Amino acid sequence: MRQLVRTAPAALPAVLRAPLALSAALATAVLVALGILHFHDAGLTGIDAALLPSIDGVVPPWRYLALTVDFGGEPAGSVILVVLLSAVCVLLRRIRTAVVTVLGVVATVAVTTALKPLVGRTIHGEFLSYPSGHTAMATVLALVIAMLLIDRFGLGRPAAVVLALGFALVAGVVMGWAEVALGAHYPTDAVGGFCAALAVVPGTAWLVDRVADRL
Repeated sequence: MRQLVRTAPAALPAVLRAPLALSAALATAVLVALGILHFHDAGLTGIDAALLPSIDGVVPPWRYLALTVDFGGEPAGSVILVVLLSAVCVLLRRIRTAVVTVLGVVATVAVTTALKPLVGRTIHGEFLSYPSGHTAMATVLALVIAMLLIDRFGLGRPAAVVLALGFALVAGVVMGWAEVALGAHYPTDAVGGFCAALAVVPGTAWLVDRVADRL
């Protein structure tokens, strides 16, 4: 097993190291800035107030679509997605990427969970909302899929950056929409979740590669 991990392709493709390091730094800055801006905030304020008439959510049939998307971020749904993606990585002999799939989700969820009480932003009077863990989880999986495809097809830097950030953005927007549509989060909560994933995943992948190289 040690040999498989050591000789497996890098989880973080070389063409993405510098771009994702930069995006991680920017995402961290935005994550912290939004946390400070909405420290112990409650209700619609600022950008959220400009985007939403209320936090009541949408009605059917859009609500059904939002619930379907939301399931992917629930404990059962997220476990299913993580197991499936990890299995695909193992079948493709991308062992390090499989490890990043698990550790990336765990680390990002840990960050979003720790930030919620620290920031103390609430929705519907009692539920901690910043940042969105669902949005973060979806973004993590999208980034891992992108890294897997980039390595698999040997994409150059421009295409790799577009693919990685494009996948992350689409996943973040879709899950973020679902959370806002269900009245579970404010739009800036979704932005915070997206940024949390961008901040955590590159470092996690880099660390997995460093440890694997030393085995």
